Amino acid sequence: MARVYNFSAGPSTLPEEVLKKAAEEMLDYKGSGMSVMEMSHRSSWYDDIHRNAAKTLREIMNIPDNYKVLFLQGGAHLQFAMIPLNLKKNGKADYLVAGQWGKKAVSESKKFINVNVVASSEDTTYSYIPKIDKSMLSQDADYFHITTNNTVYGTRLRDKDIVSLENVPLVADMSSNILSEVYDVSKFGIIYAGAQKNMGPAGVTVVIIREDLIKDVEDNVPTMLQYKIHAEKDSLYNTPPCYSIYMCGLVFEWVKKNGGVEAIQKINEEKAKLLYDCIDNSNLFKGTVDKYDRSIMNVNFKTGNEELDKKFIKEATERGLVNLKGYRTVGGMRASIYNAMPVEGVKALVEFMKEFEAKNS
Repeated sequence: MARVYNFSAGPSTLPEEVLKKAAEEMLDYKGSGMSVMEMSHRSSWYDDIHRNAAKTLREIMNIPDNYKVLFLQGGAHLQFAMIPLNLKKNGKADYLVAGQWGKKAVSESKKFINVNVVASSEDTTYSYIPKIDKSMLSQDADYFHITTNNTVYGTRLRDKDIVSLENVPLVADMSSNILSEVYDVSKFGIIYAGAQKNMGPAGVTVVIIREDLIKDVEDNVPTMLQYKIHAEKDSLYNTPPCYSIYMCGLVFEWVKKNGGVEAIQKINEEKAKLLYDCIDNSNLFKGTVDKYDRSIMNVNFKTGNEELDKKFIKEATERGLVNLKGYRTVGGMRASIYNAMPVEGVKALVEFMKEFEAKNS
């Protein structure tokens, strides 16, 4: 069977070049006589994989020397708890809530600290990114948490629109748009992201943390939830998700080979424009969020008729355009067009949308 165009929100499509490389090395990694899945995380073979992955990520994201790159487990959900447990000082933090995951981050952090929701767009089902200014932020907050891309609702917070205080660490969940567009890492205290959208398969969470934020924590914080423990052991305190990190390393090399994040961003903006132009020029399909805040990773659209949406998804699947069903709280369709989605895939979707509209208007 031919490969489909997979618009899944995560786990998502991976670069075909990366998959072929992994297939070539599956049984014998570089003459080791074994798969990466089988080798000890204490071996020199794996040590090279581990360190090269971190090194390449540093290069493509321009991560300053005073930051650590950690490969952890537990997904972004675990970071919702690790962040307040590790950054707690005054026992309070600011949160900007522009989507479901921001809301869940607030819910988890409330178990450990006092939370101030600076602004939220829940009133319109997260159809926009709330605009804030520095006067709305707390000078004595332990940190300020944002989400740079909202996978479910399809909104995006650009680097140039981020507002923060110099004396308060900025923390960002970049799970669904890391490596898709350029962000100035030096603005942030912590960046975290689950791998399964733009970096690799599920199983590893990348945490980029400024060194001054790595410190001793309260005695009751579990060992595995302490950044300091993982930083001191280079993310090798326990057995890491070796194969997922290996795959991420291959993806990082692929990004580098293709011109880095800046070049990837231009392609992503081209793909998003193709799809949004189709939606905006359509009499059938409608977008679901404010135009300025539209994500270039997750594109939501509807016909306004639930049965017609179902027909669209079914016929698209038959055309090899799969996983287009929208999230249950939004409905309609969602096309996740992450880095590995080729321009040809978006063009194929746009062509089908036009055909479908012609037949169903």
